[in-house]
Amino acid sequence: MVAASRLKIVFMGTPEFATWALGALIDGPHEIVAVYSQPPRPQGRGMKLTASPVQQQAEKYDLPVYTPTSLKPAAAQAEFTARNADIAVVAAYGLILPKAILDAPRLGCVNIHASLLPRWRGAAPIQRAILAGDAQTGITFMQMNAGLDTGAILKTYPRIIENDMTAPKLQTALAQISAREINQLLDDLATGRIAPLPQPEDGATYADKLRKDEGQIDWQKSANDIDRMVRALNPWPGAWLEHHSERIKILSVETIQESGTPGTLIDDQFTVACRTNAVRLLKLQRPGKSPVDGSTLMRTLKLKAHDAL
Repeated sequence: MVAASRLKIVFMGTPEFATWALGALIDGPHEIVAVYSQPPRPQGRGMKLTASPVQQQAEKYDLPVYTPTSLKPAAAQAEFTARNADIAVVAAYGLILPKAILDAPRLGCVNIHASLLPRWRGAAPIQRAILAGDAQTGITFMQMNAGLDTGAILKTYPRIIENDMTAPKLQTALAQISAREINQLLDDLATGRIAPLPQPEDGATYADKLRKDEGQIDWQKSANDIDRMVRALNPWPGAWLEHHSERIKILSVETIQESGTPGTLIDDQFTVACRTNAVRLLKLQRPGKSPVDGSTLMRTLKLKAHDAL
């Protein structure tokens, strides 16, 4: 078996999901010559400029970090090309890579995508998989091209979606797979042990970006649909109900084999009838308040069984 030479890598990523693969590469046999991440953003109540999780991790290890707002300008492309990288590893970076960037590394650009392509191409594959009730998802290592997650598939690693999985839990599970496999993937690609397979169009779906208004609960949906919604939209944009013009976040629920008029409370534990069965609201949060259990909030709001939300 041919051993891979030491590769020069540009890593491109932004959120916490990407830090797992970056950490594995830092500990691996190859050289990271640059890290690209989106620019610092205002965060928190004070709206203080805060570096991305990837930038923070890279700076901890004294890696050179670049945070351009776009890679379209010629100067940004020249700066990238000057890294003289063998390969770029991309994980939830968030900026479009122009052709000049895609073509610059000797081995191209490899994307770590959090679905089993061609299912759930696009921005929110983890959340969309949960919302759809998919039994499994996974990690796809993909050779990037100019399309939206349409490049040739290098390797896939399936992962079951458990019935109680929230988006953050599934994200961590998939990130762990990417970290476990990324160095071997690079070795196999560099030594020709992987033959890229063109991605089929059959079965392709698109994971649209999450919208802030997606979180409002519709009690005409089934209990299972609402359960998936609460888990998928945690922590953002969050699932919520409205009571007397107050938006109350729903943090966790369980499905109950009960029935009633959709949107009606059927007991004193904040169990709400849905189109099919019911959901018990286990943990909720009013604006500016700490999370509380459902029965406590019912008493606070002076709600009782048979009230309609």
